[in-house]
Amino acid sequence: MRTRLLPLLVILMAGVLIALGLPLGVSLAAGQQQRVVVDRIDDSARFAALAQFVIDAEGSGATGADERRDTLQLELARYQELYGIRVGIFYRDDNAMVRAPGWWQLPESGEGKRAFDEALAGRRSHDPGQVWPWQTNGKLLVVSPVVLDGDVVAVVATESPTDQMRARILRGWLIIAAGLAAAMLVAFGAALRLTSWVLKPVQTLDAAAHGIATGRMNSRVAAAGGPPELRRLARSFNEMADNVEEVLEQQRAFVADASHQLRNPLAALLLRIELLALELPEGNEEIASVRTEGKRLAQVLDDLLDLALAEHASAEISLTDIAELTAERVAAWRPLAQEKGVRLTEAGRSAVTGWADPIALSSALDAVIDNALKFTPAGEEVEVSVSAEGRSALVVVADRGPGLTAEELLRVGDRFWRSGRHQNVKGSGLGLSISRALLAAGGGSISYETNPPHGLRVTVAVPRTDPQDTRTD
Repeated sequence: MRTRLLPLLVILMAGVLIALGLPLGVSLAAGQQQRVVVDRIDDSARFAALAQFVIDAEGSGATGADERRDTLQLELARYQELYGIRVGIFYRDDNAMVRAPGWWQLPESGEGKRAFDEALAGRRSHDPGQVWPWQTNGKLLVVSPVVLDGDVVAVVATESPTDQMRARILRGWLIIAAGLAAAMLVAFGAALRLTSWVLKPVQTLDAAAHGIATGRMNSRVAAAGGPPELRRLARSFNEMADNVEEVLEQQRAFVADASHQLRNPLAALLLRIELLALELPEGNEEIASVRTEGKRLAQVLDDLLDLALAEHASAEISLTDIAELTAERVAAWRPLAQEKGVRLTEAGRSAVTGWADPIALSSALDAVIDNALKFTPAGEEVEVSVSAEGRSALVVVADRGPGLTAEELLRVGDRFWRSGRHQNVKGSGLGLSISRALLAAGGGSISYETNPPHGLRVTVAVPRTDPQDTRTD
């Protein structure tokens, strides 16, 4: 769950930081450019004041106008040489009064032409367009009018290089980026702590629920951390688990007590039947039928008691050699198979380990192999194979009996269920239920499928890793 929640939080935090960082970067660039524009406006005002003396002298015909123009030209040349800024003063007809360098001319179209026309109208040109760090050829053109006696008589224009300004903007952006990266790291650490705080109770609850689902009814949640809602959920879960365990315990106790209490009357009844049989002719069919039904009833009670004990007992799980244990059970059942004329063979890997209760797994394999031999006719084969697939160790028992239909496969393993076609076969219908309970207590499972062209394939699976290790990512 953390792998799904954490990226979502990171994306949201990154979006918030970008939404804050982009306007900050734009504002920093605009501030740097505005500072340069203000400096150029101040310089233009000083040059405009000097130009007024020159134009005033030219208009009045006073001597020294040329000298004033030469002085202004030297001032502009020193300014251009010192700062690298092109500067010029132009008459209304676009002819240059003085300029530095001497070849520089205002653009005849575009932004420069518009700025010149605005200055002639008595307005300082609007702020030039923003220059970004990647615009290596960007220039800042600032145009201001020269006003004499209320009339615009000339225009002062400056064209500034932007290398230093772009470098300052880029440095500012790098600082902002470093700050955003640091904030992102802090936010990521906070997100890790937050997800751990929120999800740890969920993971604990999931592990406890999985433990109960696999038969460990004593699994509980320690409601010690996390949000109040999750702590309340943990307490509710523990109460629910207590109630479920109590109900199941009462049910198991009832089945066990009923099975145990019925054994004594049934034994007495069977004894009276045997005494009655002594007074009847030998070979009486009714007495034989009553004996058979009595023995079947006794077997059902024994199986009920075994099922109650299987559901109640806790599994003693350990690392087990599944292949070796399977070979032992096959060897134990082979004499019966030979007696029935059925070939009982082994296949698959010779060494596979898994986590299981050896006694429970042996009992489950006995029930499955017994079932396979019971329904496989003479001359056919029952194959027992061991393999490893993913996180599970598998024991597959495939027989060549009549098999089951698709509807019957959905019910096989239910308590007391037997196929209508097999009612005459000895059994109580509890063997596979007991096997399933024994395997579930240790984290194992049992499944059924058809074995083409005919027969049943039963797969017993046990985990290859310790099922009691409830650590989650």
